[in-house]
Amino acid sequence: MSSLQSLSLIDRRFVAAWAADCAERVLPIYEAEVADDSRPRDAIERARAFSRGELSAAEEIRRRFVAGRAAHSASSPAAMASARSAAQAAGVAHMGAHGLGAAAYAAKAVSLAYPEDAEAVAEEIRWQLEHMSAPVRNALQHLPRLGEDSAGPLGTGLLTSGILGFVIRDLQAKLADA
Repeated sequence: MSSLQSLSLIDRRFVAAWAADCAERVLPIYEAEVADDSRPRDAIERARAFSRGELSAAEEIRRRFVAGRAAHSASSPAAMASARSAAQAAGVAHMGAHGLGAAAYAAKAVSLAYPEDAEAVAEEIRWQLEHMSAPVRNALQHLPRLGEDSAGPLGTGLLTSGILGFVIRDLQAKLADA
Protein backbone atom coordinates (compact mmCIF):
# COMPACT_ATOMS: atom_id res chain seq x y z
CA MET A 1 0.00 0.00 0.00
CA SER A 2 1.35 3.43 -0.87
CA SER A 3 1.60 6.28 1.59
CA LEU A 4 -0.97 9.05 1.77
CA GLN A 5 2.04 11.33 1.34
CA SER A 6 2.83 10.04 -2.15
CA LEU A 7 0.15 11.84 -4.17
CA SER A 8 -0.77 10.85 -7.71
CA LEU A 9 1.74 11.23 -10.52
CA ILE A 10 -0.09 14.23 -11.96
CA ASP A 11 -0.28 15.89 -8.54
CA ARG A 12 3.45 15.27 -7.99
CA ARG A 13 4.17 16.94 -11.32
CA PHE A 14 2.22 20.06 -10.27
CA VAL A 15 3.85 20.14 -6.83
CA ALA A 16 7.34 19.60 -8.29
CA ALA A 17 7.12 22.82 -10.31
CA TRP A 18 6.07 24.81 -7.23
CA ALA A 19 8.73 23.17 -5.05
CA ALA A 20 11.37 24.02 -7.67
CA ASP A 21 10.23 27.66 -7.54
CA CYS A 22 10.52 27.66 -3.74
CA ALA A 23 14.02 26.17 -3.86
CA GLU A 24 15.19 28.46 -6.64
CA ARG A 25 14.33 31.54 -4.57
CA VAL A 26 17.00 30.56 -2.01
CA LEU A 27 19.52 29.00 -4.40
CA PRO A 28 21.64 32.21 -4.49
CA ILE A 29 22.38 31.67 -0.78
CA TYR A 30 24.06 28.36 -1.62
CA GLU A 31 25.72 29.53 -4.82
CA ALA A 32 27.24 32.58 -3.11
CA GLU A 33 29.09 30.22 -0.80
CA VAL A 34 29.75 27.22 -3.05
CA ALA A 35 29.79 28.73 -6.53
CA ASP A 36 31.36 25.73 -8.27
CA ASP A 37 28.78 23.16 -7.10
CA SER A 38 25.87 22.78 -9.50
CA ARG A 39 24.12 19.90 -7.70
CA PRO A 40 21.34 22.01 -6.13
CA ARG A 41 20.70 23.89 -9.41
CA ASP A 42 20.66 20.56 -11.26
CA ALA A 43 18.14 19.17 -8.74
CA ILE A 44 15.86 22.16 -9.31
CA GLU A 45 16.12 21.72 -13.07
CA ARG A 46 15.35 18.00 -12.72
CA ALA A 47 12.30 18.83 -10.59
CA ARG A 48 11.12 21.15 -13.36
CA ALA A 49 11.82 18.52 -16.03
CA PHE A 50 9.86 15.99 -13.98
CA SER A 51 6.98 18.47 -13.67
CA ARG A 52 6.88 18.79 -17.47
CA GLY A 53 6.87 15.00 -17.92
CA GLU A 54 10.41 14.90 -19.33
CA LEU A 55 11.74 12.66 -16.54
CA SER A 56 10.12 9.66 -14.93
CA ALA A 57 9.64 9.16 -11.21
CA ALA A 58 11.91 6.11 -11.39
CA GLU A 59 14.75 8.18 -12.86
CA GLU A 60 14.41 10.78 -10.13
CA ILE A 61 14.05 8.30 -7.28
CA ARG A 62 17.54 7.03 -8.11
CA ARG A 63 18.99 10.57 -8.08
CA ARG A 64 17.00 12.24 -5.31
CA PHE A 65 19.84 12.31 -2.76
CA VAL A 66 22.43 14.06 -4.95
CA ALA A 67 21.47 17.61 -3.98
CA GLY A 68 21.15 16.65 -0.33
CA ARG A 69 24.80 15.64 -0.33
CA ALA A 70 25.63 19.11 -1.62
CA ALA A 71 24.58 20.49 1.77
CA HIS A 72 27.77 18.96 3.19
CA SER A 73 29.84 21.18 0.87
CA ALA A 74 28.47 24.32 2.52
CA SER A 75 29.75 25.74 5.77
CA SER A 76 26.90 28.07 6.71
CA PRO A 77 23.57 26.73 7.96
CA ALA A 78 21.74 29.01 5.50
CA ALA A 79 23.57 27.52 2.51
CA MET A 80 22.96 24.00 3.85
CA ALA A 81 19.23 24.73 4.13
CA SER A 82 19.23 26.09 0.59
CA ALA A 83 20.77 22.86 -0.76
CA ARG A 84 18.28 20.81 1.23
CA SER A 85 15.41 22.80 -0.26
CA ALA A 86 16.64 21.81 -3.74
CA ALA A 87 16.97 18.19 -2.62
CA GLN A 88 13.41 18.19 -1.29
CA ALA A 89 12.17 19.66 -4.59
CA ALA A 90 13.84 16.81 -6.48
CA GLY A 91 12.31 14.35 -4.01
CA VAL A 92 8.78 15.31 -5.06
CA ALA A 93 9.10 12.85 -7.95
CA HIS A 94 9.26 10.13 -5.30
CA MET A 95 6.75 11.51 -2.81
CA GLY A 96 4.62 14.62 -3.10
CA ALA A 97 5.02 15.57 0.57
CA HIS A 98 8.61 16.59 -0.20
CA GLY A 99 7.11 19.73 -1.73
CA LEU A 100 6.31 20.98 1.76
CA GLY A 101 9.87 20.05 2.74
CA ALA A 102 11.23 22.20 -0.09
CA ALA A 103 9.13 25.14 1.09
CA ALA A 104 10.13 24.63 4.73
CA TYR A 105 13.84 24.45 3.94
CA ALA A 106 13.54 27.56 1.77
CA ALA A 107 12.00 29.44 4.69
CA LYS A 108 14.70 28.09 7.00
CA ALA A 109 17.41 29.28 4.59
CA VAL A 110 15.84 32.75 4.56
CA SER A 111 15.59 32.84 8.36
CA LEU A 112 19.26 31.89 8.70
CA ALA A 113 20.48 34.22 5.96
CA TYR A 114 18.54 37.22 7.32
CA PRO A 115 18.33 36.74 11.10
CA GLU A 116 17.85 40.47 11.66
CA ASP A 117 14.66 40.48 9.55
CA ALA A 118 11.83 39.45 11.86
CA GLU A 119 9.42 39.24 8.91
CA ALA A 120 11.61 37.15 6.58
CA VAL A 121 9.94 33.80 7.27
CA ALA A 122 6.42 35.24 7.15
CA GLU A 123 7.22 36.94 3.85
CA GLU A 124 8.61 33.69 2.44
CA ILE A 125 5.53 31.74 3.47
CA ARG A 126 3.31 34.45 1.99
CA TRP A 127 5.23 34.24 -1.30
CA GLN A 128 4.94 30.43 -1.30
CA LEU A 129 1.18 30.57 -0.80
CA GLU A 130 0.72 33.27 -3.44
CA HIS A 131 2.66 31.23 -5.98
CA MET A 132 0.65 28.04 -5.56
CA SER A 133 -1.53 27.24 -8.53
CA ALA A 134 -4.98 25.80 -7.85
CA PRO A 135 -3.77 22.25 -8.71
CA VAL A 136 -0.82 22.59 -6.30
CA ARG A 137 -3.09 23.89 -3.56
CA ASN A 138 -5.53 21.04 -4.16
CA ALA A 139 -2.77 18.41 -4.12
CA LEU A 140 -1.19 19.72 -0.93
CA GLN A 141 -4.59 19.83 0.79
CA HIS A 142 -4.79 16.05 0.32
CA LEU A 143 -1.63 15.41 2.34
CA PRO A 144 -1.98 14.27 5.94
CA ARG A 145 -1.20 16.83 8.61
CA LEU A 146 2.38 16.94 9.82
CA GLY A 147 3.09 14.09 12.26
CA GLU A 148 -0.11 12.14 11.54
CA ASP A 149 1.24 9.57 9.04
CA SER A 150 4.62 7.98 9.68
CA ALA A 151 5.03 6.61 6.13
CA GLY A 152 6.89 9.54 4.61
CA PRO A 153 8.60 12.89 5.15
CA LEU A 154 5.66 14.33 7.10
CA GLY A 155 5.99 11.59 9.72
CA THR A 156 7.73 11.97 13.04
CA GLY A 157 11.16 12.93 11.72
CA LEU A 158 13.18 16.04 11.00
CA LEU A 159 10.45 18.01 9.24
CA THR A 160 8.27 18.04 12.36
CA SER A 161 10.59 20.08 14.56
CA GLY A 162 11.90 23.62 14.78
CA ILE A 163 11.35 26.08 11.99
CA LEU A 164 10.72 23.28 9.48
CA GLY A 165 7.74 22.05 11.50
CA PHE A 166 6.56 25.61 12.10
CA VAL A 167 6.55 26.41 8.37
CA ILE A 168 4.81 23.19 7.34
CA ARG A 169 2.17 23.56 10.06
CA ASP A 170 1.60 27.17 9.00
CA LEU A 171 1.29 26.24 5.32
CA GLN A 172 -1.08 23.37 6.11
CA ALA A 173 -3.24 25.59 8.35
CA LYS A 174 -3.49 28.24 5.67
CA LEU A 175 -4.29 25.64 3.03
CA ALA A 176 -7.05 24.24 5.24
CA ASP A 177 -8.53 27.73 5.56
CA ALA A 178 -8.46 28.30 1.79
